[in-house]
Amino acid sequence: MREDLDLTGTHLGCEHGVSGSCAVLVGGEAARSCLVFAVQCDGEEVRTVEGLGGEHPLQEAFAADHGLQCGFCTPGFLMLAAGALEKEPGLADDPERLRELLTSNLCRCTGYEGIRRAVVTAADQVRKGHDRAP
Repeated sequence: MREDLDLTGTHLGCEHGVSGSCAVLVGGEAARSCLVFAVQCDGEEVRTVEGLGGEHPLQEAFAADHGLQCGFCTPGFLMLAAGALEKEPGLADDPERLRELLTSNLCRCTGYEGIRRAVVTAADQVRKGHDRAP
């Protein structure tokens, strides 16, 4: 994706599926791109962070709620959250399930609280109709 398609927003974190920095949506489901072969995506829509368009509620909330610091893990968290909220918009209302989702990706800078707040903020914005759906 990075070299052949010039989609450089997806980061290669660990090459072992642990960090989540490489998360993309494959058929609407979050997937660690470092563990997925291209042939597995045949016939599926693959969305990278570039597919969020730059003014997505999650992107705005990550900036406003301090959900990013160095930014390396941010694309993976954005795609993880976008996929989860598209499937289940009320997920942000369940603190335990949201915490479980977010701990599947690694962040070494934020302590996760800003990330959690950002997902809740974005879900609220979408619910209120202030922007397009995640």
